[in-house]
Amino acid sequence: MEISALTRSVVKSNHAVISPDGYINSNVPGWTNCTVNVIINDQMGAHLCQILITSAQGGKLQGVTKASQIFFYVVKGQCQATISGQEKTLTEGQFVYVPVNMKYCIQMPQEGTQILTFHKVYETLEGYNTPPVLFGDAANVEGPMYLGDPALRLQVLLPHDLSFDMAVNIFTYDPGGHLPMVETHIMEHGLMYLQGQGVYMLDHQWYPVKKGDSIWMAPYCQQWFTAMGKEPAVYIYYKNTNRFPTVV
Repeated sequence: MEISALTRSVVKSNHAVISPDGYINSNVPGWTNCTVNVIINDQMGAHLCQILITSAQGGKLQGVTKASQIFFYVVKGQCQATISGQEKTLTEGQFVYVPVNMKYCIQMPQEGTQILTFHKVYETLEGYNTPPVLFGDAANVEGPMYLGDPALRLQVLLPHDLSFDMAVNIFTYDPGGHLPMVETHIMEHGLMYLQGQGVYMLDHQWYPVKKGDSIWMAPYCQQWFTAMGKEPAVYIYYKNTNRFPTVV
């Protein structure tokens, strides 16, 4: 008999590990013929939203960004993205950044296509314009060593430009690779594992994680990760950046 009360998901005041076994579907106006799983949002204390969308036949995401910008990343499959008149076919590993006050339409002709989204309320910065629509491909983004360690590689998907107040990166760890220190910082994270497995330490608690799992880390949640198994561990993650650290 399967015991349905078992899960690896954990939700705390300053971090969460969300595994797919506990997903409950949501309905989002304008998003049709698809399964929507809201993984991270402000109801848990976060200042971002992270959503995973899985397409049925003829899936479509249509709407207008308002206060929040959206980063769409194709986890698998294919979609057709039309953003304020710009149109492009996106496949696995490709993405589009949609700024505020912009119409978007994402059509998913392939059943099973999965798209990960990060949403953040945009903070304007005096002297800088709102960022433009940006299409990209992770395969074309360099992944230099992180802090001189050849077992760690970091790809930065959005430009180093003060007009952006968020970053989205892909971090790859070879088996046995690990962060060189316990990170303690002001940035908030939302992430999802694209490949592999390992152990994440969050606020001095230890969690096994693997492909498909997501993690939320609040500011100053202490964090450390090591990759385990026979293949690299890869996750895509969000962080807030480029804005003054306090309103005081």
